[in-house]
Amino acid sequence: EVQLVESGGGLVQPGGSLRLSCEASGFDFSTYGMNWVRQAPGKGLEWISGINSGTGGSTYADSVKGRFTISRDNAKNTLYLQMNSLKPEDTAVYYCARRGFEGPDYWGQGTQVTVSS
Repeated sequence: EVQLVESGGGLVQPGGSLRLSCEASGFDFSTYGMNWVRQAPGKGLEWISGINSGTGGSTYADSVKGRFTISRDNAKNTLYLQMNSLKPEDTAVYYCARRGFEGPDYWGQGTQVTVSS
C-alpha cells in the first residue's frame, strides 16, 4: 500500500524557516518523481515544487523560487521541503504527492503551515 506521511508543519513568524518531511512507503521511492503542492485557506491547489527521480533535478513555482528548496533522501525514502523567508501568504496545508504517468497519483494527508506574528 502506497503511503505518504508529511510532518514538520507548524506556526512560524514571518521571515522564519521550517522544514517539511514526507516519508514514503509501499513503493520504490527512488524511481518516482515527487511534488509538493499547497492549498491556502479558501483557495485551490497550487503546485510549488517538483523533483525528479534519479539525479533529482528540481523545479519551482515563481511564488517560492529562491526561498524554498526541495530535496530527497532515497536511502530514507523521504522527501523534504526547506522553506526560508516565510511570508504570511505561504500559510497553507502542504501536501506531498507522487508523480504518476498522468499527474499526481498518491497524496499525503497534508501538514499545516501557518505564518503569522
